[in-house]
Amino acid sequence: MNSAIRIKTTVPTPYTLRAIETDTHDTKTFRFELPADATLDMLPGDFLYIHVTLNGKTIKRAYTPSSLPDSTGFFDLTVKRYESGLVSKYLHNQCIGDTVLMSGPNPGGHWVDGMATRVGFVAGGTGITPMISIIRWILTKRIDAELFLIFANKTEADIIFRQEWENDIREYRNFHCHHVLEQPPAGWPHGTGRVTADVLRTHLPPPTPDTCVFLCGPPPMVDTLETTLKELGYPEQTIILP
Repeated sequence: MNSAIRIKTTVPTPYTLRAIETDTHDTKTFRFELPADATLDMLPGDFLYIHVTLNGKTIKRAYTPSSLPDSTGFFDLTVKRYESGLVSKYLHNQCIGDTVLMSGPNPGGHWVDGMATRVGFVAGGTGITPMISIIRWILTKRIDAELFLIFANKTEADIIFRQEWENDIREYRNFHCHHVLEQPPAGWPHGTGRVTADVLRTHLPPPTPDTCVFLCGPPPMVDTLETTLKELGYPEQTIILP
């Protein structure tokens, strides 16, 4: 890994799409090609910009790679298609062999090894993408940290990476996961409704000097829960927004 070429660009650069995997009814993972001996120059949680010109207007949107940050030869983006999302619809219309313009990686609210030993994650919908990168990193590298994930979605069908969460619960004793659904099926064993102060209090590690919490999701959810976390005693500098 130390000998890998580390790629970071400040101008839009074309990357070739090499594989597409369907994750849910409206979410896909897109694998883009890098040179075999190259990796993105990023920490877990950093992001790329996708640059698109539509109807003569150039726009860009931030996406966090979902693949391990030190992967060589490729990187993955997991993207939910929104009907009102210009860039997400553009990406979902791409085919293998097409190129997409991107710049970065850019520093986001990222994980640094050793920053905490008890790590909370609160994600809503595709806010899970920076979390999966960080969680995969900590678990794969066998970093000494206990992980607590709260993942909120509308329905059971919307849970991205569900099989991986179930596998991680079985394989890693330091990984804990609690799902919250707005529209749960009958007999749903996890949380229902929205993420509340009680959910945070029950399923996150308590605020201590060795604790941090990553928070990502729709802006109204993030704004509300950031305030709630502070009210529960989490210092502002320990609440990280990728």
